[in-house]
Amino acid sequence: DNASPDGSGQVIADAINHNGWDGWARLLPLPCNGGFSYGNNAVIREYLSAETPPDYVWLLNSDTVVRPGALQPLLDFMRRNPKTGIAGSRLEDPDGTPQLSAFRFHSIAAEIETSAKTGPISRLLKRWQIARSIPDQETRYDWLSGASMFIRTELLQQVGLFDEDYFLYYEETDLCLRAHKLGWECWYIPESRIIHLVGKSTGVTARTGRPKRRPPFWFESRRRYFVKHHGRIYASLADLALAAGTLLWMTRAAIQRRPSLCPEKFLHDLLRHSAVFNATKARAES
Repeated sequence: DNASPDGSGQVIADAINHNGWDGWARLLPLPCNGGFSYGNNAVIREYLSAETPPDYVWLLNSDTVVRPGALQPLLDFMRRNPKTGIAGSRLEDPDGTPQLSAFRFHSIAAEIETSAKTGPISRLLKRWQIARSIPDQETRYDWLSGASMFIRTELLQQVGLFDEDYFLYYEETDLCLRAHKLGWECWYIPESRIIHLVGKSTGVTARTGRPKRRPPFWFESRRRYFVKHHGRIYASLADLALAAGTLLWMTRAAIQRRPSLCPEKFLHDLLRHSAVFNATKARAES
């Protein structure tokens, strides 16, 4: 529990004691909310330091519900494919509608395609699209959603844990890219089905109404990812690409009198947290 301010950590601790679940469940209270990487790493470190570490670690977001039989397909696939370091589930709405949960790595071209939301541009940059179509069969991808991520312990021992300088967002992409560079594979396993209540944890990715203003940590995580893996110049060009694509979409929406799908003050916040205007932080991240 990452120091939850609503007392839910104590509620869980009381439930474990009251129901006699202490044989298989334990609450690990942390002193602060250090984010996704910080919280998951705290638990993973305990298991890796055990005399006999587990073969796998399964990460599940707080806004997920595990459907019956979701674990076995992940386990079976990993046992059959030793080069696979990370396996991800099919994420879906409560009614079974699939969600995007497996992706290509981010790039300058992808920043334009994602933000412009324009048919001709999307067709031109199709090979760089981050979100691909949702397959019905096991498929290899660049990176997978951290909402349900089944990780081989050997990968964590070789690659390292999540980068705790990401508070939230891009940390799973970062881990998958580091794993990719060392020869590990990531696979999407649709037989493993997980209900994902999108946006319930943070509200950032809620799908109703105009998107909320992105929190500073989203921009900081994005900047860190690009600078860390591609350098400050590339990160600055990625910022420019995202801004250009967003302006194109906003112009088109205004002409067609369509509602804006751009988060509030997005361009202002993008500029404020860009690699260009945060040179000191960018140097530290590179």
